[in-house]
Amino acid sequence: MLPSAVRRLGPLTQRAKHALNDSRSRIVLAVAAGWFISLGVRMVYPVLLPHIRTAYGLDLTSAGFLLTVLWAAYALGQLPGGIVSDRMGERITLVVSTLIAGLMLLLVVGAGSAIVVFAATALFGFGTALYGVARFTIISKTYPDNGGAAIGVTLAAGDLGNAILPVVASVIATAFVWQLGFGFVVPLFALVSIGLWFVVPKQAADADESEMVLSRETARYVVSELRRPPIVVVTLILVLGFSLALTLTGFYPTYLIEEKGLSPAVAATLFSLYFALGVFVKPLAGSAYDQFGIRRTLPVIFVLAIVALLSLSVVESLWSLVLVTVLLSSLLGNIAITMPYLTDLLPEEIQGTSLGLLRTTYMLFAAASPPLFGILADHGYFDEGFVLLAAVAGTMALLVLFLPRQ
Repeated sequence: MLPSAVRRLGPLTQRAKHALNDSRSRIVLAVAAGWFISLGVRMVYPVLLPHIRTAYGLDLTSAGFLLTVLWAAYALGQLPGGIVSDRMGERITLVVSTLIAGLMLLLVVGAGSAIVVFAATALFGFGTALYGVARFTIISKTYPDNGGAAIGVTLAAGDLGNAILPVVASVIATAFVWQLGFGFVVPLFALVSIGLWFVVPKQAADADESEMVLSRETARYVVSELRRPPIVVVTLILVLGFSLALTLTGFYPTYLIEEKGLSPAVAATLFSLYFALGVFVKPLAGSAYDQFGIRRTLPVIFVLAIVALLSLSVVESLWSLVLVTVLLSSLLGNIAITMPYLTDLLPEEIQGTSLGLLRTTYMLFAAASPPLFGILADHGYFDEGFVLLAAVAGTMALLVLFLPRQ
């Protein structure tokens, strides 16, 4: 049975390798490098939050609100990012995004008050949002026949950033000063900006697309396209999937410490393992989508997640929790399948604008899920909360059945 499974994985890994082994690989690597630092720094914030609280005398509520500001600004920046990408092209959008992010981190590092930290964090979140849409559209245009694998590679780079940058930032902040936990990334943003400028094609869209003006007719066109049943269904899957992901990543370490009795160090290690596995899960998921389509790949991911979420309340040993964490990491493959599928559904001339609007929508809806889960946990229903998340995964699996066959 194992040799059979290996044979099945062979074509999937070959597709992922193909995305890095031709003349277009420079684009994938440059975009992936930007996503590595863009997403990784957002996960640095929770690690450095205790230092920020001490420096500016923030209570827990205010510190939590800083994270809300970061993610809300990221969600709200998706639509403007899509519009800029459609009108000015992906190269300018990606470069501007990385430059804004680097400059705002400099403001955070040199901030003299909490107000400046909050304002700079909001602008950092908004700036990185510009990257969110353009990375999908440029890869989709560069790899029209192998987009899932290529997007999976770039997404995996983000998980690598999640696993590495927070650890590095924590070590630097502890050894020196907390500001350097942000500051060491600023030169990386500058280097990536230069790389993107020279590697990403100047004209990623047709001339008439870049000259497209915003009008009522354009708005009607966008809305009419977004009302198509497959787009509505996959957007619902994204709303539920992002809600599940935000809740899981927000509370999993706390659950392991308070309910399973693990030390903070061990819980943090399992949390890092979850993201580190995304380096492998996302390219494989994207390759599976390219080969088998969305209806045959997404349900597998959700079934594995259901098993893991239902197991959390009964497993106790460390190694069983490691296994559950491995199964949970299958959820990281969701975005590597749904995003290329959604991107391919959208007309190219409004691809960035439409994708930005949809990403803003599902992220804002999903942002309400962690507080709701927190209410359950505060009332002693931590385990039941994860059972509820399993039900969400089951709902997503059923929604896949409403997508057309490819």
